[in-house]
Amino acid sequence: MSKIGRKPIELPKGVTVTVSENKVKVQGPKGSLEHDLMPGIKIRISENQVFVERENDKNQTKAFHGLMRAKINNMVIGVSQGFTKELELFGVGYRADLQGNVLNFTLGYSHPVKFELPKGVSCSVEKQTKIILSSIDKEVLGQTAANIISLRLPDAYKGKGVRIAGTVLKLKPGKAAAKK
Repeated sequence: MSKIGRKPIELPKGVTVTVSENKVKVQGPKGSLEHDLMPGIKIRISENQVFVERENDKNQTKAFHGLMRAKINNMVIGVSQGFTKELELFGVGYRADLQGNVLNFTLGYSHPVKFELPKGVSCSVEKQTKIILSSIDKEVLGQTAANIISLRLPDAYKGKGVRIAGTVLKLKPGKAAAKK
């Protein structure tokens, strides 16, 4: 059995989980999320714990077992605490500005880059070079951060670009001076 799939999910106060035919809905103080149940997976709720069980021992069902448990756990954490990701801009003149639901970037291109935030993701910009994204949905938050990073990937030689805060980049050495 999956080591992750067998762990029960503890429900904090104010969080409820409901299971319909093919959907799991998690409601909490920060909002509600729902996800489709994967085939061969059952969910059992008792008191303040959620158990994810599988119907058979097929390889596909085994793979879905731990995945479904992790998704439900992320939904529970999201509606109770929420998730945040911090991004930093490195480079001379690189900056970000938030106007409504649109992030305006200056990333060394000949034109400004506009990025519209998806529904459910909020953002704040500190010091023009630090972006803080927050959401209750971990999957949407991670994809949004990846899309922003892809606007200007970190350069391997100078370190310029957008990256997750705290990430240390090992820079490549430049060309060696030609010997005479």
